[in-house]
Amino acid sequence: MAAAGAPDGMEEPGMDTEAETVATEGPARPLNCLEAEAAAGAAAEDSCAARGSLQPAPAQPPGDFAAQASVSNGEDAGGGAGRELVDLKIIWNKTKHDVKFPLDSTGSELKQKIHSITGLPPAMQKVMYKGLVPEDKTLREIKVTSGAKIMVVGSTINDVLAVNTPKDAAQQDAKAEENKKEPLCRQKQHRKVLDKGKPEDVMPSVKGTQERLPAVPLSGMYNKSGGKVRLTFKLEQDQLWIGTKERTEKLPMGSIKNVVSEPIEGHEDYHMMAFQLGPTEASYYWVYWVPTQYVDAIKDTVLGKWQYF
Repeated sequence: MAAAGAPDGMEEPGMDTEAETVATEGPARPLNCLEAEAAAGAAAEDSCAARGSLQPAPAQPPGDFAAQASVSNGEDAGGGAGRELVDLKIIWNKTKHDVKFPLDSTGSELKQKIHSITGLPPAMQKVMYKGLVPEDKTLREIKVTSGAKIMVVGSTINDVLAVNTPKDAAQQDAKAEENKKEPLCRQKQHRKVLDKGKPEDVMPSVKGTQERLPAVPLSGMYNKSGGKVRLTFKLEQDQLWIGTKERTEKLPMGSIKNVVSEPIEGHEDYHMMAFQLGPTEASYYWVYWVPTQYVDAIKDTVLGKWQYF
């Protein structure tokens, strides 16, 4: 029997449409309420994430750029920024260290920098640039220029503890033996030079003072044969040049075993000085009329340590 409201042989409206929909979707089923809400939430999150990816990066707080620059500009911490720097070559124990250092820093501050590089305590450093660098003057005052070589001599605590004590004792015995002898300036071998008198062109002396080595060679002195001699200290090469009219001997400072000196009687503002080049006194190279104010600086420079004679 035909359905009510529909003529025989005719289908109800919409039946073909529903059939086609079912055939097209296949096994798909309508989403329930929970599934529909979840799908809607995921779509909303995707939309928010997409919008968030287009947000501009937060502005950098004021001052951050300057802080980063101060870290990356390569200057030393503790006052280097904004100060004029010079390039220095710190040479200690045959090792070179390239350092940028403020030109208006003092010799004392330079010693602290050297301590941080080498571990050598400031009290045990001899810092030289054309002689000893004074602790109370700035590098600018002593005319240090960019590229200057700063020589450092001295020993660490471990080096001092490792010193050969018998050798020191032998040197002290030799010194005591020398003290028993008559003054050097009275000995015949030296009198023949000293009796010539003080050279006319000898450098002026200042009694009772100690000075750094001058920038020019020490000249106007005599050697054992009575010829003129000059001393040139090549700190950058760690050499002592002994020059005469005939030739110039270039001696590594490490090859000089000892340095002795004694005031000249009647002219105590000048010394006679010997450089020991071999194992015995026969190897002494004598120089006469050395200005007294440079005696300690010569010993410190050549031997690299404090002397007690």
